[in-house]
Amino acid sequence: MVNTHIERVEAHDGGTFDSFCAVPDGGRGPGVLLFQEVFGVNDNMRGLAGRLADEGYLVLVPDMFWRVRPGFESPDEAGLAEGMSLAGQMDQDLAVHDMSSALGHLLGMPGCTGKVGAVGFCLGGTLTYTCAATARLDRRSLAAAVPYYGSGIYQLLDLAGAVECPIMFHYGDRDPYIPAEQVAAIEAAFAGHGNAEVHHYDAGHAFSNWDAPSFYEPEAAEKAWDRTTAFLAKHLR
Repeated sequence: MVNTHIERVEAHDGGTFDSFCAVPDGGRGPGVLLFQEVFGVNDNMRGLAGRLADEGYLVLVPDMFWRVRPGFESPDEAGLAEGMSLAGQMDQDLAVHDMSSALGHLLGMPGCTGKVGAVGFCLGGTLTYTCAATARLDRRSLAAAVPYYGSGIYQLLDLAGAVECPIMFHYGDRDPYIPAEQVAAIEAAFAGHGNAEVHHYDAGHAFSNWDAPSFYEPEAAEKAWDRTTAFLAKHLR
């Protein structure tokens, strides 16, 4: 049975921020950092955390908006404009520190068996990529990363060489926010990585978000989820 609670993570510069935590049956497992969409840590993120905990992972979902609007969440597309505004107010350097703090907190939890991966959607996809490239704790970094349709990744391809862990990208070929040429550039940047996968779907943006009916495309979502869980099992267990 999955149990959930709120963890308080200490920031590097003082203060703490909330992180939703889903604990697998038995209380122990590899760790997964789950990074939010622009809708905040909402029912969709909590539901995904529960699904990952059902797979045996100890999951932490940090509130990445805590510095601009702590606790913000929107249940559906109605919060898109507000969420995008909050994302635009995020300090990227501080976000890197916050992700490192969350990684350190998760690694230090008694239920974490050692390896930690990251999964993120939309804004969280970009954060997952950035976390893989930059977050380090005593020379430890992510053991696997799965960014879903991160629209900011193309602008951060100068970090591609710093991504050392296995990484799996998911993109919808009908995504109006991420042009095909940007996805092609990402594929080219990771062609020599050795353990990178880029998957395409006949879908639009945010196709995995069941809380947003105008975006959700269940066939693509389930196919991507099956690939994600197989990828995590391969690299975290």
